[in-house]
Amino acid sequence: TNQEPDKIMFFPHFFQMLDVYDLLSFDNPDGGVWKQGFDISYQDNEWDNEPLQVFVVPHSHNDPGWLKTFDDYYRDQTQHILNNMVVKLHEDSRRKMIWSEISYFSKWWDNIDEQKRDAVRRLIESGQLEVATGGWVMPDEASTHYSALIDQLVEGHQWLERNLGVKPKTGWAVDPFGHTPTQAYLLRQAGLSNMLIQRVHYTVKKHFASQKTLEFFWRQNWDQDSSSDILCHMMPFYSYDVPHTCGPDPKICCQYDFKRLPGGRISCPWRIPPQAITDNNVQERAQTLLDQYRKKSKLFRTNVLLVPLGDDFRYTEAVEWDQQFDNYQKLFDYMNSHPELHVQAQFGTISDYFEALRKSTGMDPVGINVGQLALPVLSGDFFTYADRDDHYWSGYFTSRPFYKRLDRVLESHLRAAEVLYSLTLANIQKYGQPNDYPSVDNYKLLTEARRNLGLFQHHDAITGTGKDWVVVDYGTRLFHSILNVKRVIVSSAHWLVLKDKQTYFHDPSNPFLQMDDVQPSQDALPRKIIFEVHEKPRLLVVYNPTEQARMSMVTVYVTTPKVRVLNALGHVVRAQVSAVWNDASHAAADVFQLSFVAQAAPLGLSVYQLMEGMEPRTEAAKYMFLQDGRQISVSELEHFRQFYQQDAAPVHIENPHLKLSISTATGLLEKMRLKEDDSEDLVKVEFVLYGTTSNKDKSGAYLFLPDKEATIIHSSSIVTLKHILGLILRNVHYAQVVLQILFNYHFYISTSQVQPRKTMAKLPLQANFYPMTSMVYLQDSSGRLSLLTAQSLGAASLKSGQLEVIMDRRLNQDDNRGLGQGVLDNKITANSFRLLLEKRSSADENEETAPYSYPSILSHMSYMYLNHPLISMAVNQRSDNPSLTPYSPLSASFPCDMHLVNLRAIQSKVWGGPSEQAALILHRKGFDCGFSNRNTGLLCTTTRGKVNITPVSLSLMHTHNSDADPQEISLKPMEIRTYRLQLS
Repeated sequence: TNQEPDKIMFFPHFFQMLDVYDLLSFDNPDGGVWKQGFDISYQDNEWDNEPLQVFVVPHSHNDPGWLKTFDDYYRDQTQHILNNMVVKLHEDSRRKMIWSEISYFSKWWDNIDEQKRDAVRRLIESGQLEVATGGWVMPDEASTHYSALIDQLVEGHQWLERNLGVKPKTGWAVDPFGHTPTQAYLLRQAGLSNMLIQRVHYTVKKHFASQKTLEFFWRQNWDQDSSSDILCHMMPFYSYDVPHTCGPDPKICCQYDFKRLPGGRISCPWRIPPQAITDNNVQERAQTLLDQYRKKSKLFRTNVLLVPLGDDFRYTEAVEWDQQFDNYQKLFDYMNSHPELHVQAQFGTISDYFEALRKSTGMDPVGINVGQLALPVLSGDFFTYADRDDHYWSGYFTSRPFYKRLDRVLESHLRAAEVLYSLTLANIQKYGQPNDYPSVDNYKLLTEARRNLGLFQHHDAITGTGKDWVVVDYGTRLFHSILNVKRVIVSSAHWLVLKDKQTYFHDPSNPFLQMDDVQPSQDALPRKIIFEVHEKPRLLVVYNPTEQARMSMVTVYVTTPKVRVLNALGHVVRAQVSAVWNDASHAAADVFQLSFVAQAAPLGLSVYQLMEGMEPRTEAAKYMFLQDGRQISVSELEHFRQFYQQDAAPVHIENPHLKLSISTATGLLEKMRLKEDDSEDLVKVEFVLYGTTSNKDKSGAYLFLPDKEATIIHSSSIVTLKHILGLILRNVHYAQVVLQILFNYHFYISTSQVQPRKTMAKLPLQANFYPMTSMVYLQDSSGRLSLLTAQSLGAASLKSGQLEVIMDRRLNQDDNRGLGQGVLDNKITANSFRLLLEKRSSADENEETAPYSYPSILSHMSYMYLNHPLISMAVNQRSDNPSLTPYSPLSASFPCDMHLVNLRAIQSKVWGGPSEQAALILHRKGFDCGFSNRNTGLLCTTTRGKVNITPVSLSLMHTHNSDADPQEISLKPMEIRTYRLQLS
């Protein structure tokens, strides 16, 4: 409705986004000048007792890659913005500016002299320049995994601490396409008190504006008290540009963007240009602007008003600084010298605004002690975003899936390398003698990898919304860093397994260990390395990057079928040799697949010998293996040959837990039988296509605008995804391929925490797709079917018991959001999933209604196995076989629900190499106790969140209670904490 906000009852003090969605009708009436809102009116005397306090916050949104690469933007625009900033802020102490992307700031810092650095430090000390958020980038919040969000935040904050001694107070996220409470939690844990968000569904913005709830304390779904609360400001209008930030009327606000003065390169689309402020027009111009300020302030509960002033890559030229700052200063001077206007206007930073806001509500100036709580508390998230009409931004949840997968490959390898590197530094200190280990070179490789991974978390990178050549630039960075962190893993593992450390010799051109796979280029799938096996034993080192002991299958390619595997004690390990298929019907004659179950200590390195000669125990050949080491009985390959015949009878694969029926016609799963209760579930798996709409606006990199229902892809031969993608790449120019699984349960989906979702009939199909970063599940009172994923993709449950995941998209056209191209650079992508079926052992009465839900322990562990597989390395052929010994750093497994997010060496403040400290980041996972742990084969237990190891803030900037006992630490469910460890 278009009624004034004052006539509407205020919302309850605490509200949940799921309830808000239930409440809203999602109609889209014309709101007048504020198209998506309503008319705003006020009385002239409203500010007589307490004047309006206006903070105009200059900002420049610098994308680290989008239409240009990171380096090209830096060269053409960003360096000039920062250079001019130093000069122009220095000219007038009333001028202010905020900056957020440390990726750019650090590159610029490396290129300026000490005199300019001192000038920057002075601007920060005087409060003229503020670093907001302080992450490496302003990250996407849909496709990013929480561990990479932490990593880019730590990288930015550590850089700030070393170079500027700055601790950010306020988050600034004007451009990510939807917002997650996970990011709010991470900012809060990193010691920030406030945050700002912008891209939220226009109907939600209008509703919040009408209720004056645009400012709220954002609380985690699972939080029982206020410990996770962070003060959040939601911008009310369409965009973060100047036309949509001074007030509700963009035609008027555009006249106050003085970069658009006549004669410049950009103008106002509403056809009324700005006028330079003079003595003759200042009265009218100030009153017109004040009218917008007053109207905007009516959407909030206090007399403190935020007015951002900026846009993408603004303030590049000196003349723009003068146009904006000089004209605004004249307006402020006029306003402030006329007490009858009851306004105090000035430039400010984002924290200046929040400090004034907190003061006006009687809150604690920085912390979360809220005084008389004037603001409501909200839980939930802000997906899926629509900026206008039915234009839902659910396409980018899948766009460029090859790189969404590559992101996770680097993330997993970087974590593995960080942990092994820190353990190696500690081990070397114990050893205490000079050595050849490349600690400084490795630290440089880790730093570069952290930064390349961090860069890719940017909201135009992992999202798949950059130009083709920009995507290649990101891909090349990820690819090089994967190669480099493998070098760190190999050189560290070499040190740790070597019995006689004095024989350690680092030769980068001929490393002692060799990884078992290699990726040939940035856009190709990895391929297995083939290890030669002769009479002399070939040593294999297996690294377990997880913090729990595990039994998992290792598969390597070898040159002979006559091979046996021995463990470090010389005992024979049961193994199997299988064919390597060149194509559907031809097996290779000179390469064989060797599989065996490795026993791996937590964070440990195991050693195995591969020797030529038949495995003495022939029954081993009757086994095939599931990835987690549970055996499945299959009589050799007979059944698998049936896949290539059109027999009617399905193929059965089983183990002690599960029996699967697979169609011989399609190769797809049809039935799952759980042996614990002998229940059978029918499963239907199919591949479908969505075309794009025939309307003028079509799907693109960001938007999903489907034509109608999906079309099932029928294939008489075996359906493989390769087939289907091939089909699309040849014939279709605007499609999405979707994997559909039909089952009979309700819908939950994870960002970094599991968010219950309601599929709403009142919304268009594309609005019911959500980001799936780690898992999605369907459940009812008796059981749960989880799909665990090793890459981020869009997912939906459009009908009860049906799950669909968008695997790839191909788009002939742009969707008018600035990218200026379609998406036609599809790659063969190895998307990876696990399907987990579980029966409930105890019912949870609140499960249907609770605003949160947890995976089971088994689901968490399966997710770890999928995303952090064992890493196999063979001793180089040319090396003499030295004495190797298994390495086991922990006395016991971590509890099942305690995840080692990272063990990250901290840079020395004195030089470029590592210090003697590392950041230990732990996450206690919330889990659902209603699923049985019996017979799951898990080699860990739970300890109510206790581990024995002094706590600091998430990004190591704030030290908590340093006299606390440094031994036993305890985390609440879902809590993420960082500890500073001494590597000695």
